[in-house]
Amino acid sequence: MRYAVLGTGEVGRTLGGKLAELGHEVTLGSRTKDNPAALEWARETGAGARAGTFAEAASSAEVVLVAVGGQVALAALEAAGAANLGGKVVLDVSNPMAFEDGELRLDPVESDSMGERIQRAFPHARVVKSLNTVNCKVMVEPSLVPGEHQVFVCGDDADAKEQVTRMLGEFGWPPHRVLDLGGIRSARSVEMLLPLWLDLFRNLGHAEFNLEVRRAR
Repeated sequence: MRYAVLGTGEVGRTLGGKLAELGHEVTLGSRTKDNPAALEWARETGAGARAGTFAEAASSAEVVLVAVGGQVALAALEAAGAANLGGKVVLDVSNPMAFEDGELRLDPVESDSMGERIQRAFPHARVVKSLNTVNCKVMVEPSLVPGEHQVFVCGDDADAKEQVTRMLGEFGWPPHRVLDLGGIRSARSVEMLLPLWLDLFRNLGHAEFNLEVRRAR
């Protein structure tokens, strides 16, 4: 597969590195072609790894991962170009973090979500929300956390969700631990988990944890 990962931060580099390790072709996209972090990542990652602009990354990709902050996700996708996103799976792993007087808040929240905003802005893309509820190391190596903990998928296109589920399986998430929450509107609920995640992080002192949903028999 050919993947574009938009974002050169820890999340983007981790996801891109895992996909390249699995044998996929990955282009790490940024605003400029000569982004130092992207170029260094491509050199260190080796075969199958390239760096480019958002548009260059998206144009040749079959799947586009949005691994920038929620507040700049739409701008990154606009730079990637609607023509480069049409018909493709766009996997949104962002969280809508905003800060007010030094305090974290969510924007949008409750009545909207980044996943929905992306789908509205790019109606011909097949948007799936997933992986935003775990740390990037756990995203690509769920065995760091013991137990049958889960990850979620949301999106209006069933085939797109199935494609993301297969990618998650390559990361180590078996299908029974990928919970389909329905349409992209459900991105609201998984994005609202961020404050809980941050409180747990402060309480536990590290990010290698996840939530497990247990069903009554």
